[in-house]
Amino acid sequence: MIRQHPSPNHGPRRDGLLPRFVILHYTAMASAEAARARLSDPAAEVSSHYLIAQDGQILQLVAEHNRAWHAGAGAWHGLHDINSRSIGIELDNDGQTPFTRLLMRSLETLLADILHRWAIPPQNVIGHSDMAPGRKIDPGPLFDWPRLAALGLAAPANATPGTTDLTQFRSRARAAGYTADADDADLLQAIRLRWRPKATGPLSPEDIAVLPVSSGS
Repeated sequence: MIRQHPSPNHGPRRDGLLPRFVILHYTAMASAEAARARLSDPAAEVSSHYLIAQDGQILQLVAEHNRAWHAGAGAWHGLHDINSRSIGIELDNDGQTPFTRLLMRSLETLLADILHRWAIPPQNVIGHSDMAPGRKIDPGPLFDWPRLAALGLAAPANATPGTTDLTQFRSRARAAGYTADADDADLLQAIRLRWRPKATGPLSPEDIAVLPVSSGS
């Protein structure tokens, strides 16, 4: 069951755009109630379409046909104004602890409905860190992307040969969707947050190998 908690922080999608991406975030707040209050505070000027609490409760703050204010500056597959092109989901998590089983189950149900409703392909489910390298790190290294991929709700990791060539790294990253302005270090961090959260050190062949060859938009 989805509870309605309308937030005033929204507007119309620009230029007739429709949702083609889903952006996942974590709240980094003390509780879901604290996050709901902030996402509904006009002074904060932030919002999301949905907020999922640790106990699995789903709150809808903004109607899907409206433009919520969750993504900010960034790009994906060369596209900007991601707010007008996406549905934002905030997850009640502090970024330091695992996401609860009940939260993940509710997210999976909600995602399946959204992808079906708007004909969004799984590869267009991304993290805030994917579209804003260096600026955002959520939903963070503890988020279970492989679980979503196994259910057909996100892109799976690739397994093709890689090198440590920076030119190839940037080319493959751009083909996978990473088109926001970012230096090499921030881009590597964003890719590892999504695809190799336990990896450390300099660029390795695995950082390139894991990237989807082309996820489309």
